[in-house]
Amino acid sequence: MDKYINFSAEKPIYMQIAERLCDEIVSGCYADDEHTPSVREYSVLLEVNVNTTVKAYEQLVQSGIVYQKRGMGYFVTKGAREQILKVRRKDFLEHQMPEFISRMRQLGVGVEEFNKCYNETQK
Repeated sequence: MDKYINFSAEKPIYMQIAERLCDEIVSGCYADDEHTPSVREYSVLLEVNVNTTVKAYEQLVQSGIVYQKRGMGYFVTKGAREQILKVRRKDFLEHQMPEFISRMRQLGVGVEEFNKCYNETQK
């Protein structure tokens, strides 16, 4: 787990922390029903206020990504990885992909050129 996080001014820090923990779940750092770092540990690691981290964890609880066991901390909800991927795919297809395609058209980048670049990155 990389300590450094480059917080962006575009989004609240607690949302960026929640996204980072989701990234870690997706990448396999934490499996279903596995304990996540405590709020204090994560706050120290990221060098942020504990209240900011609490807000991030609360958001993840509301989203069903993690659950809390009283006195034991937070754990990854069963199926959280798939849930995160589903939400992110939907966002990508509905928001990022149309912008990407629009930019391709604007720059005159055709499907063949895109496919060539895409295939080269798969090597």
